[in-house]
Amino acid sequence: MKKNISIIGVPMDLGQTRRGVDMGPSAIRYAGIVERLEQINLEIEDLGDIEIGSRERTAGESNLKNLKAVAEASETLSSRVDEVVKQGKFPLVLGGDHSIAIGTIAGLAKNYSNMGVIWYDAHGDLNTGETSPSGNIHGMPLAVSLGLGDPALTGIGGTGTKLKPENIVIIGARSLDEGEKVLIKEKGIKVFTMHEIDRMGMTAVMEETIAYLKDRTDGVHLSLDLDGLDPHDAPGVGTPVMGGISYRESHLAMEMLEEANILTSAEFVEVNPILDERNKTASVAVALMGSLFGEKLL
Repeated sequence: MKKNISIIGVPMDLGQTRRGVDMGPSAIRYAGIVERLEQINLEIEDLGDIEIGSRERTAGESNLKNLKAVAEASETLSSRVDEVVKQGKFPLVLGGDHSIAIGTIAGLAKNYSNMGVIWYDAHGDLNTGETSPSGNIHGMPLAVSLGLGDPALTGIGGTGTKLKPENIVIIGARSLDEGEKVLIKEKGIKVFTMHEIDRMGMTAVMEETIAYLKDRTDGVHLSLDLDGLDPHDAPGVGTPVMGGISYRESHLAMEMLEEANILTSAEFVEVNPILDERNKTASVAVALMGSLFGEKLL
């Protein structure tokens, strides 16, 4: 992994209905992300936050909530991420809700022809307007990156598919909608549900993930939703699901990714300080980033 890291904050709360996740980037900074990474001799450039539009009162012609504002912010983020990669730096994106991954992946895709993605999340985020029970775009970014969904989203960063389904690994899934289950089977997407994590152990899951992606991709992006962790360890998220990945299992996963040296970008999303306990979830995010970038216990 690169030692020069550019932080991009995306204070987006438009991809879902619960307020507060727009304060996620500030909470993560307050929890000391810059200082934490500088202590392990990394060069950190904080590019600040991108501007986010206003919440829309009506859905317009689409059932997707805040479509225009989400699309505009995603286009801005796509350009910012593209610039960072072209400067030879590691983009570290702080959310915000998970709809921001649409812009992150679109920007990355301009620089990789065969990019892999590790989707660390309780949810598949593989819905489209047709399958989504809510119309919340934060449940759609992975589908959008596969070229599925509203053209206002799939066209961000240029038309075309940003990801191949065989280059995706979902880790920690335990809440999938029916349409997502169909798509996973149809596209052959590799998924480690909590059943596999419980049965195999996180070491085997990460070994298999790394081996699966290492030779087939020219870059690997980590998209980590804090609701992938159990709510006991990460309470400050908008859509908590019981029975998640533990704090220590998550550290192990990050440590193994650092040792494998396959990541070229990362984002941490869905930290909601309003729903949190004394900024606990943001502090967990910062601790996991420390492990991801090489912090050692000894």
